[in-house]
Amino acid sequence: MRVPNLSTLIRALLMCLSLSSPARAEELSALARVSTESSALRGSGQELELSLAITQPVPWRLRFLDNPPRLIVDTREVDWAGIDNLTLPETILALRAGSFRPGWSRLVVELSGPFRLVASEMRTGPEGAVIDISLAPGDAAAFAKEAARPDLAAWAAPDPAEVMAPLPEGTGPIMVVLDPGHGGIDPGAERDGQSEADLMLTFARELKEVLLRDGRFAVVLTRDDDVFVPLETRTSIARQMEADIFLSLHADALAEGEAQGATVYTLAEDASDAASAALAERHDRDDLLAGIDLSEQDDLVAEVLMDMARTETRPRTDRLAEAVVAAIKAAEIRMHRHPRQTAGFSVLKTPDIPSVLLELGFLSSARDFSRLSDPVWRTTMAEAIRAALVTWDTEDSALRQLKSD
Repeated sequence: MRVPNLSTLIRALLMCLSLSSPARAEELSALARVSTESSALRGSGQELELSLAITQPVPWRLRFLDNPPRLIVDTREVDWAGIDNLTLPETILALRAGSFRPGWSRLVVELSGPFRLVASEMRTGPEGAVIDISLAPGDAAAFAKEAARPDLAAWAAPDPAEVMAPLPEGTGPIMVVLDPGHGGIDPGAERDGQSEADLMLTFARELKEVLLRDGRFAVVLTRDDDVFVPLETRTSIARQMEADIFLSLHADALAEGEAQGATVYTLAEDASDAASAALAERHDRDDLLAGIDLSEQDDLVAEVLMDMARTETRPRTDRLAEAVVAAIKAAEIRMHRHPRQTAGFSVLKTPDIPSVLLELGFLSSARDFSRLSDPVWRTTMAEAIRAALVTWDTEDSALRQLKSD
């Protein structure tokens, strides 16, 4: 199927999707999977050809994004496991693939420069389907114009209700939103076959159970599956649930500076050190590389700091961070030599909700990785966090009462 430009392709694909009935979709009884043996990425000079073999045909679409230049391949759920084992030609700098939203997958192809779409088609047969994509070097201005085209509503960032766990019934009045970092197309840091996304989801589920057993908490997770959730959606969930506390959970890998032990971060325009700044930049870049366009957003950190100056949220956030540090130390859990730090994490931007980011440890540290993999250690950490939240709420309620008297 020859196409003159990407917009024409999009319209054609949407027409195909609109003609697909729900009954037809249900006939696809198994998750489509990539066949790496039958797939190939070929570069001839500056031209680029992608041949992506999958076990069954699925709805799909293409689009470009800029800064850095990327080709985005969205499909109705495909398991892309193993795609990163393909040999990359010089024109492809990196591949990222995984779940992007419930029921949908995304393959991100980071390109060496601007390209234009020459041809694309899905060939189907008894053994599955093949997505063939041909690209050629393109004009930078034309590429930027195509990449700036607004995303289609059908593939926009997921609504909070799609990804967050349902609110448990019969729980207490303190609303806590737990945010297990990364997920889906963005695995986060990785070590020895374990990803930060999986480890944090496991810990978030365990911490949720500890808090619910206490009886004073209602708990919602920003994701309860291995799915990509944009930073904007994570904070939207906290707002939608009218959270009393927002706690983002991470375990990054970091070469800069000393990276061992638990660390509690709060929002600030200026980071505590270069390592903290690198972490905050990486978190925002993960959204960008996964296909979330941040170019239209305001300077969120500066805006939030001004908002916080007009509210009482900042001192409440500081007391929350101090309570978490004190409880972790009281549990004799190893902490970073500077346990309280600041950085411009966008996920902490909600001005009216006390929000902290907790690095439970760093996967770049063998000792931290061993701790994070130990269920006994995780239980001790979860109990420490529960104690911290109880202490904070008791103090916060008392201070609010004094101000109201």
